[in-house]
This record gives sequence, C-alpha cells and structure tokens, in this order.
Amino acid sequence: MSRKRGKSATSPSSNVDVPVVGLREPCPCGSGRRYKACHGKSASRSDIPVGRPFEGLGSECDWVALREIVPAATAPITLRDDPERSVTLTTVLPLAWPALVRDTGDVYLALQVTTGSGDPSRDAAAALLEALEAEPGTPIPPMRTDPDGPRLQDLLEVSPLEVTVHESFDYWMSEDAEATGDVGESLRRANERVMPTVRLSSVDAAYWVDMGDKRFLRWVLPHDEERLLDAFARLRAANEAELADVPSRFVGSFRADGLLVPVWELTEGSTAEACEAAATAMQASIDAALAITDPLTTEQRRARAGLQTRQVTLR
Repeated sequence: MSRKRGKSATSPSSNVDVPVVGLREPCPCGSGRRYKACHGKSASRSDIPVGRPFEGLGSECDWVALREIVPAATAPITLRDDPERSVTLTTVLPLAWPALVRDTGDVYLALQVTTGSGDPSRDAAAALLEALEAEPGTPIPPMRTDPDGPRLQDLLEVSPLEVTVHESFDYWMSEDAEATGDVGESLRRANERVMPTVRLSSVDAAYWVDMGDKRFLRWVLPHDEERLLDAFARLRAANEAELADVPSRFVGSFRADGLLVPVWELTEGSTAEACEAAATAMQASIDAALAITDPLTTEQRRARAGLQTRQVTLR
C-alpha cells in the first residue's frame, strides 16, 4: 500500500528543536536518516553551492574524502601567515563544532559540518579565523559566514595532506582530560559508529572501509568528470572495470564536492592490503583510458549511460 508523502514522524520540521550533530551521524529527530540528509539539510543555507570548494588546495581529493567518506582522520595544515601555529584538520569534532582551541592553544578544524554559505572552504576559513583569536579551551560554535570573507585557499600553504586515519575519536581528548557531559556523550555516540577505514598507500585518496556486512573501496579522483566517465565507460565495456586479483564488483560512482568517487564492492575477507596492488593496476588502466580520444562506441555509450543513471551527488 502506498503512502502519501508529507509531514510525518520521519520528515524534517523546522518546528522541532533538534540538536546539531555530525553530518554523518543519525539525525537526533529519530527519522533514521543521517543528519546531513535530514535536519542538517534544512539548517544549511546552500543557495549557490561552489562546484569544487577545495580546488587549489594541496591534496584536493583527500580534502573531499575527509569531508564526505572518512569517519575519523586528521592531517596537519600550515597557515600561510603563521606557519609555526599548530593547526590540525579533522573530519568531525564533538557536538559538530566547526573548530576547537585545545587547552594547549592547538587548533582543530572540522570538515564534516553543515555549511552556511554553500562553500565549505569559506565556512571552514571563518571557523579557523575565529579559532585563531579564541582563548585556549574554547569551542567554536556554528556561525553565519561572511559571503565576502576569505577561503581556506587564502589562508593555507599549498602542501600535500599527510592523513592519519584513526580507529576512534579518542584523539579529541588530551591524555589527562576526561570526556564528560555533552562532550562525553558525543564521543561515545561517535565511537559507536566508527567504521574501520584504511587509506591505501599505493595511490592517492583511495579508502578501504568495512561497513560490517559489506566492504568497499572508495577512491576520490581529480580528473574532469566527463573525461573520467568516458574512461570508465571504456573500461566497463571491455570488462576491465573490476580490481585485478581482488574479488570485487564495480558498482559505479558518486559526485562529491565536484569530484567523482568510483566505488568497488569487495567480497568478504578482502583486506585493504590486498587492494594495494590492484589499485596500482587500476590507476594504470584509468590513465590509459583517459588518454584515448576516439569517440565512444555504441557499447561504450551504453555503458556510460548506465554509469550516469546510478550516479548521485554529495555536497
């Protein structure tokens, strides 16, 4: 029996007071959806989203991965005007704070937060500037972003990210600190939902993840979308889109922050280590397919249409 769509217990309502949580966490309203697709969506003022908000930063693909697909990770970043100041990029912070100044004065900057301007880079820059002026031990709450304010590209040195993937969010706390109250509850809730994730070392921005019942390889690629879709259409039509020597199934791709993220579903027992050589071989295949400039054949066009039909967009 079909149900009419409308306001229900599972529909976001502006009249419901819902606390802010991480974008990838279940929405506190009880809808069963992630916050980013529920009340986090209504809280975001993304009228004019930027196509590639992290373009021009070192390791753009890892910036996208840390915002969209990696549960717990950190990477040091360098301020252009104050390179000695300790600033660490992270996926998420307690209570979905955009930034935090620890008691030591070290700054943590989070990516998985609701954006206010449609430009995650400008929103993160605003939080970073607030943190740089704040006293030690100060969390930076969500704020309205100045549409003419600077972006991360204006504040940071262009250098590759050195990403560290964590098994939990315990790095939020210093060794002698205890998580209590709302922060303790946020830490407990976040740790319960961390999925084992590994960043491959053989290629850039490829992440193996164990989701419990399934394992996936998700790989953020920097290439032009149209050319990359053509390349995967060529590989798919030639039955070369699967990972070599790793039982897998190429399931398609999604678009995140202006870049394509191809996804392979892996069979049970497929480890991140087993994907290293396969990813290197796939990189060579993708590069070879990208170099072909001939028009797509009928079979390749059919494969491309199938890839686009299953594609979704994340911002």
